[in-house]
Amino acid sequence: MRAAEKVILSWSGGKDSALALHVLQQDPRLEVVGLLTTVSQDYQRISHHGVRDELLDEQSRSIDLPVQRVWLPSGPSHECTNALYESLMEVAMKEIHDRGVRLIAHGDIFLQDLRQYREKNLQRGGLGGLFPLWGRDTQELIREFVALGFRAYVACVDGRCLPRSFAGCPIDDAFAESLPAEVDPCGENGEYHSFVWDGPMFRWPIDVIVGEVVERDTRYFADLMTRPGSETEVQEAVQ
Repeated sequence: MRAAEKVILSWSGGKDSALALHVLQQDPRLEVVGLLTTVSQDYQRISHHGVRDELLDEQSRSIDLPVQRVWLPSGPSHECTNALYESLMEVAMKEIHDRGVRLIAHGDIFLQDLRQYREKNLQRGGLGGLFPLWGRDTQELIREFVALGFRAYVACVDGRCLPRSFAGCPIDDAFAESLPAEVDPCGENGEYHSFVWDGPMFRWPIDVIVGEVVERDTRYFADLMTRPGSETEVQEAVQ
């Protein structure tokens, strides 16, 4: 019997990444062996989502997959240009290639130009791309996400598309129904980002609380954090 092909998943910690992981893990031809995440070096938070880096570790432990970070400069005096981003990713892809992995998966759904950009960069590193959610109806995807038992909070919203009140909201059927008609149900155009704290592949739920909502430029970020002492208690219960 042919061995399953190893895959690294580009992981943001949000719902599309989690749903992509679920789909990949249902395919016996594939073996997801790790996660790849870009993290702000200056703020110690997941890029674009604004989620604390320690929550990324919590996810990694709960879903039992190692995470490889690509540290991106992001402060006022440390601009991460597109050229710098590509050079940092090139180093990461070389490390992945050297480990014998030839595929990187992404949770993109319909942004064709973004997919082409990713595939071009992957090819330079001798890697191929997988897009397990590609072409799916986003209304169906958000409903499937909830129906499968995933649980998540909205980590960030674009204030030009959604009001401040959406930041920190749980993603459930009521959330999906409350989205304005012009907002993509999965936030594929960047209208919102999320953090998943439980789901089918989680060995235990992450005990997340929603802190202060902070405005940065045109975005509202909900400061998500673990409840003090919760990690140890959960792990002891599992063991």
